[in-house]
Amino acid sequence: MNNILIGTVGYHLLRNHSVGPILLPQLNAEAWNDKVTIEEMNWGPIAIVQYFQTLKIPFDRVIFLVAIERAERKIGDISVYQWLGKLPDEKQIQACVGDAATGVISVENLLVIGEFFKIWPKEVFLVDVEPGEEQAGEHLTEEVKDKIPEILRILEELTQDGAVLMETKKLQGDTLFEE
Repeated sequence: MNNILIGTVGYHLLRNHSVGPILLPQLNAEAWNDKVTIEEMNWGPIAIVQYFQTLKIPFDRVIFLVAIERAERKIGDISVYQWLGKLPDEKQIQACVGDAATGVISVENLLVIGEFFKIWPKEVFLVDVEPGEEQAGEHLTEEVKDKIPEILRILEELTQDGAVLMETKKLQGDTLFEE
């Protein structure tokens, strides 16, 4: 592994939904090896596509830290997903582009638009923390705060050379959105 990106995706000031932006300063302060780049990835999927297209050395692995509500989890639960690609239908791709153009911050939109423009390396992972209901606020709840060491351990493990040995769930664009 030569070049790895850890990107945070999420709105600011939404408590647990903001786990990525809230942890960004801590991620920047960690002692990552020199192959790891930390970036906040809230600047729009098209700008991110352009960023990836201009890289002199492409990323070999991309890891996104996100918080997506999923009914089957408890607040603070962490799931690791591996992105397998595959695009949804054309109507859903257009919806993603429309959302992106209006400033919606969504890892789903980012994944689909990035897939459409073929910017993703073979290895893309999401470290997804269950945020619970959306709430305004600057701070994480205790349930998510208590998971910070585990989040950092998972990110560290994903930045190591070699195959990813941890259990991951599979995620792909043609099943990313509910009908």
